[in-house]
Amino acid sequence: MSRRYWIGVACREHVARGVAGGFAQLCHGKAAPLARMAAGDGLVYYSPQDALGSPRRCQAFTAIGSVGAGAPYRVSMDAHFRPWRRDVAFVAAQAAPIRPLLTQLAFITDPARWGYPLRFGQLQISAADFYLIAAAMQAALPATLPPAPAYPLFDESPAP
Repeated sequence: MSRRYWIGVACREHVARGVAGGFAQLCHGKAAPLARMAAGDGLVYYSPQDALGSPRRCQAFTAIGSVGAGAPYRVSMDAHFRPWRRDVAFVAAQAAPIRPLLTQLAFITDPARWGYPLRFGQLQISAADFYLIAAAMQAALPATLPPAPAYPLFDESPAP
């Protein structure tokens, strides 16, 4: 299977917890978004706000890394909340505001409504978009992720 690239959406505070713990948690702890990803896939987090429910906007890409081996697993945060997580090897990177990239990202088809594709909490993106975001974040990507292809296709193979 070819490598895929994803954006996960979460507030900056929750992303920081995931980076510190080496895990991703998407869509309020649902298993399905994590199951869509495979070991070696690229993941970048977009944070619309600093903290859940906070009026303070972040609107930046806040973490980047590659999905680890192993299946999603469940953790107990309290008696009523048992979210699903998946291991991720995050790399050193700087937060990068999304607005300067709006006209360059292929998944944004209408810059006036740029937030629309991000509303579901997870989005598959092209390799070209992933590496554009990585460059904006000054990310030190590991050797396990290949260099950016010259063409922006999801399956990373040339068109017939």
